Amino acid sequence: MRKLCVWGVGGVLLAVGAVSPAVALAPEADLAYHGSVSMAGGQVAVRLVPQNHGPSDVPDATVRLRWSVPLADRQRLPLRCARSGVRTVLCRTGELPADWRGERIDVRVRLDGAPSEVTVEIDTVWSGGFVDGNRENDRRRVLALDTGDAYAF
Repeated sequence: MRKLCVWGVGGVLLAVGAVSPAVALAPEADLAYHGSVSMAGGQVAVRLVPQNHGPSDVPDATVRLRWSVPLADRQRLPLRCARSGVRTVLCRTGELPADWRGERIDVRVRLDGAPSEVTVEIDTVWSGGFVDGNRENDRRRVLALDTGDAYAF
């Protein structure tokens, strides 16, 4: 019975030891987005700067821009962006060194119809397997009225 107890404890220690190194090897990066949204005449301009608060460098990530109303069928998007559904555009951030800002991303879209307001949701959908312990600063929700005013986030 004594040997069985020691074996049981050893088995638990082995399992804990096997899990801990894997968790410790997961790279961490804290991505954030800052910028503005404006709307005028059914067109929406989103300007954002991705930022990596570290501690690891991120070779590339993907930010999702999602509108509360459908986009017009035809769009002219930047080369680093692609449409992904009726209301969604995905954009590559490019390289994000730790404690540094990435290149500004400018996206202009035309909305379907003539809404008087739109909500834009901004979040990270892919970060190359990096763990982000602070998801609050890479998730934004901005309401823009059709006035031409810029709304900062």
